Amino acid sequence: MSIERYESPLGLPFSRMIRAGGFVFFSGQIPMDSNGQVVRGDIKTQTAAVMERLRDSLAEVGLGFEDVIKATVWLSDLAMFAEFNEVYRTYFAAGLPVRSTVEAKLAMGVDLEIEIQALDR
Repeated sequence: MSIERYESPLGLPFSRMIRAGGFVFFSGQIPMDSNGQVVRGDIKTQTAAVMERLRDSLAEVGLGFEDVIKATVWLSDLAMFAEFNEVYRTYFAAGLPVRSTVEAKLAMGVDLEIEIQALDR
């Protein structure tokens, strides 16, 4: 079994994603634009930014949201849960992955981080 690592373009000490054992594991994604700048705004804006970056990462390895089997979500305040879900669910037309959601203080003062795992087809 091989392990394929994709380095972070941010120069930080972690892999952006790893392909191994029939799965692709993605590091947590905070709301950033395609230039690596933090996206500010309400939770709907931040959710869309995270999901678009995850879409880009999935596409890079030939996958889509239909291949996502697990998500872990961190929200800075669980009061944002309903509005987060409004945007999140629109990305999973083929069916929702299993998910855990917790409240946490997040890096760079953002309100959201999402980590996913996908089946490697």
